[in-house]
Amino acid sequence: MVLPEEYVTTTVRLLVALLAGGLVGLERSFNGRPAGFRTHALVCMSSSLLMLLTVYQWNLLVNAPIDTIRVDPTRMAQGLMTGIGFLGAGVIMKERFTIRGLTTAASIWVTASIGILIGMGFYFPALLATVLALGVLSLFRWFERRLPTLTFANLSVHTARRSSLSLDDLREILDYLNCKVSVLSYHLENEGKQIKYEMTLSTRNGDNFDRLAQTLGQVEEIEKFSVMPRNN
Repeated sequence: MVLPEEYVTTTVRLLVALLAGGLVGLERSFNGRPAGFRTHALVCMSSSLLMLLTVYQWNLLVNAPIDTIRVDPTRMAQGLMTGIGFLGAGVIMKERFTIRGLTTAASIWVTASIGILIGMGFYFPALLATVLALGVLSLFRWFERRLPTLTFANLSVHTARRSSLSLDDLREILDYLNCKVSVLSYHLENEGKQIKYEMTLSTRNGDNFDRLAQTLGQVEEIEKFSVMPRNN
């Protein structure tokens, strides 16, 4: 039995979308991200499936008056990308001063775009986008780790009000460890018996924060402190 042409086209496009989304998802699963192989494969296939609806709506509405049919694939694409935005927002998590999931959300978004292209039959741009997406998620990770970027942390220091440790002394320690203060605040605690310094630090080498924690732990005048690195 020979299948109708649209059946073959539909099957091929859905399988290609499943493969393209799965490839992007494999990279995410390999790196332990919450949205991985299955999520990306389903997103890409569902986007392709809904775009097929616009491609073959003439076949589905055979008896409908010609004036009632409006072929505008861009409207379906806009609706898809709006819905994917909610799915992408679900994988973005804030952990104290760190935000995780932005790259995974972006990969879901681009996977939906690839599925739309495959659903419309634009195989070359879809294949190129798949290769580029995999390159960004894997190769760019290697470059990103070697780029000279600023690393930020929040520092909190508690010391006795009559302690010999002054703010200038604390700044001297930070300067020695190449940690630059960008935001500073301080206030009294425990009925004025303690001074708490809070500041945002930046440095070119994240290991400086480890050295800072070790140094502050050896300062007797400091009663309590915390160094919380964050991603900006």
